[in-house]
Amino acid sequence: MENKLAKLNRRMHEAVKNAESAVDIIDRIADGVLDAEGDVKSIMERDPAASSAAEVIFLYSGFHAVAAYRVAHRLDGAGYKFAARAISQAAKFFTDIEIHPSAKIGKRLFIDHGAGVVIGETAEIGDDCTIYQGATLGGTGKHVGKRHPTLGNNVMVGAGAKVLGPFKVGDNTKIAAGAVVLNEIPANSTAVGMPARVVRREGVRPDPGCGGDLDQIHIPDPVAQELCRLRCRIDELEKKISEIDKEKENE
Repeated sequence: MENKLAKLNRRMHEAVKNAESAVDIIDRIADGVLDAEGDVKSIMERDPAASSAAEVIFLYSGFHAVAAYRVAHRLDGAGYKFAARAISQAAKFFTDIEIHPSAKIGKRLFIDHGAGVVIGETAEIGDDCTIYQGATLGGTGKHVGKRHPTLGNNVMVGAGAKVLGPFKVGDNTKIAAGAVVLNEIPANSTAVGMPARVVRREGVRPDPGCGGDLDQIHIPDPVAQELCRLRCRIDELEKKISEIDKEKENE
């Protein structure tokens, strides 16, 4: 009789413990959903195609992925690793956006369209960043520990850009579409090319208003600039050679 009572008592304690865990998970999910309010406002401010908050909440895959991340990240931090990973993989299946639950993401992240976006385990993203489809915040495969990049505030990562390695991208920086960034980028800069080169834009802060500084077209092309400099230098040398030839003829 005592054994039966002991087993019943143990089962009751386990049931209570499981119920407390379930309530805790629900609370964390609720907290994650409430945090998404800032994400909705951010998308409304930066995307002229967003006609209403309802459209963002129900139809924007980038919003869905970030909202799922908020929940998964809280569960991951509380030690519910499997549940967190399950949520992130489910979000990946529905949105085609993969965000590891252990990544650290600030406020008001906007993932525009988002198909193919990957954000690695040790990646860190500041506030008010924008990431376009096909972008990757990944590692190079050579590092352990901190393996993924850290983005400052107001950073824009263009479509198809790859930021690979444990370095920092400074505040207010733009990474052009298709760029492959393998080294640290200073603040207020534009990174262009493969591998990316930096064009300084010191003191320029992207406008946080509607649309922001999201222009991915009118950016400097360092390769074209270098070719232009070489052409000018060749013209100078040809002119000097021509003058020397004339002097020799006059002699």
